[in-house]
Order: sequence, then C-alpha cells, then structure tokens
Amino acid sequence: MITRLREAGYSYKEIADALKISINTVKSYCRRNGLTGTSKNKKQICINCGIEIDEGKKFCSSKCRQDWWNNNLDKVNRKTHYHFTCSYCHKPFNAYGNKNRKYCSHECYIKDRFGHE
Repeated sequence: MITRLREAGYSYKEIADALKISINTVKSYCRRNGLTGTSKNKKQICINCGIEIDEGKKFCSSKCRQDWWNNNLDKVNRKTHYHFTCSYCHKPFNAYGNKNRKYCSHECYIKDRFGHE
C-alpha cells in the first residue's frame, strides 16, 4: 500500500495518516525500496482504507465514511448539544442534534409508553 501511494505522489505524512502508521515507518520503507523521489501525478485516496477514488471525494463508500467517523469521534466538531431530563426516569442526559428528545434511552421510552413491566 505504501508503494502504491508513494507512486501516486503522496508525501510521507499523507501516507502515514492514511494508513495510521508512524511517519518514520513510511520513510524507512520508502528508503529501502527506492521510493524517495516525488511524483507530480497525485491521485485522491480514501482517507479510511487508502484506495484510489474520484477527485473531490474523501471516502470510497458509505461504509468507509461511517467507519472513519465512528473511529475518529475526537475529530468531529459537534456544535449542537442539548441537555434534557428524561420523562420516565427523571435523570438528566445530553443529546446531540435532536432538540425534541424526551427519553434518555429506548428502554425508558418503552417503559413509559407501554407500561412498567
């Protein structure tokens, strides 16, 4: 994969970030395999799996997009947080993106809607 990305014109840092490995590992591999020059024909790669994709895209598929977002929650800029109290158990909870939440969990919703059993 390093060889393919390097031949496509990616820098050591871009390859290290895409493959989630140390930049020094990439540098060492490239030196040992004669991949130290740069290439002008840079191609776009999926930031999750590293395969070639159409220019202007970040991911090759919805699955890759979801995997990346789920594994990189610290990089997500979530601005819309709401603070609620559960209508059933009366515990405070936070929710992202839904200002109309009433319950802290599906379990509380079921108990409140269909009975306490």
